[in-house]
Amino acid sequence: MTLTKTAELDRHGLLHLTGSDARAFLHAQLTNNIEALAADRACLAGWCSAKGRLLASFLVVPHEGGYLLQLARDLAPPVAKRLAMFVLRSKMKLSDASQEWMQYGLWGDGCAARLEALGIPLPPEPLGVASGSGWRAVRLAAERFLLLGKSRIETNATSQDWALEDIRAGMAQVTQATQDLFVPQMVNFERIGALDFKKGCYPGQEVVARSQYRGQMKRRMVRVRAPVPLAPGQDLYSDDFPGQASGTVVNAAGGEALAVLQISTLEARAAVRAEAGGAPLELLALPYAA
Repeated sequence: MTLTKTAELDRHGLLHLTGSDARAFLHAQLTNNIEALAADRACLAGWCSAKGRLLASFLVVPHEGGYLLQLARDLAPPVAKRLAMFVLRSKMKLSDASQEWMQYGLWGDGCAARLEALGIPLPPEPLGVASGSGWRAVRLAAERFLLLGKSRIETNATSQDWALEDIRAGMAQVTQATQDLFVPQMVNFERIGALDFKKGCYPGQEVVARSQYRGQMKRRMVRVRAPVPLAPGQDLYSDDFPGQASGTVVNAAGGEALAVLQISTLEARAAVRAEAGGAPLELLALPYAA
């Protein structure tokens, strides 16, 4: 039985930034500290509006004097266009490279042997980056890897299977359906290392900091199992807010979902439903502190 799963990530896009000002540009735009990012390390980050709402979520991967930014594929063209508006006189080039790169997810027992067979060194730690045989590999967890390259490899799983792994890891991905809905803490960015409160200014930074330090957070992301299919951006309903939507689906796959709910709903342990009067959703654990 094959324990290692490989999936082509056709729902992910990729932006490519090159040039001497690429690092400073990203540091000034994103929620994480790009200035401190080593060449053999990736990081998670978000890009916010002036109101502190996430316009995109990224995995930032250093690459040959620049960076590759993985994001939801439906956001790649509009985000590339909007980010380019802030380049101004910076010495850098930004492009949508979604069509130029193949993206694969690799997970399960036997990943090290699979990487070796492909000629790719094993990144030694989570978010470590290694290169070999034309591939760029990022270790997301002990047995979970992202592969970026220009050639095709054999697959035995789907992008939906990978999406379920992201959900179980508690890693939210902003899509077109959820763009401009959440401040980073609502989707647990500070808990997965995608938000640095000490890095300095970026768009929406004051709003994000105020939400953190003034105790204004009223919603938080959790993982649920649903008896019916869910979709990103879908409203959810809880028994403590009768007659009105009180939550939002962030991502969904394989009967599970990440959803932003009212903290008061979670504290009251009130039932949450996909529709008023429907079957309740089951609350599941996340791999990090809630």
